[in-house]
Amino acid sequence: MGDAHPPRPAPAPTDAAGRLRADFVEWMQGLDAGWVTATPGLGRPAQLTALGNGVVPQQATRALQLLAPPFPRCSRCAAG
Repeated sequence: MGDAHPPRPAPAPTDAAGRLRADFVEWMQGLDAGWVTATPGLGRPAQLTALGNGVVPQQATRALQLLAPPFPRCSRCAAG
């Protein structure tokens, strides 16, 4: 996850019954194909729950960039 992969086409957002598809949510979050949806024994409802409770890597990266100030080097640490 997070490697520089070429963009893949978006899966259809809904299935034949009009329900949200987990692989579409996975794609929207920028996760590798199968990151959640290829987990053995995890059905569609559990996949959507996992995706809904997950952290979108791009958002987490940006939040850390904005919220974590750069720390100056410790003068004692630099001397050793």
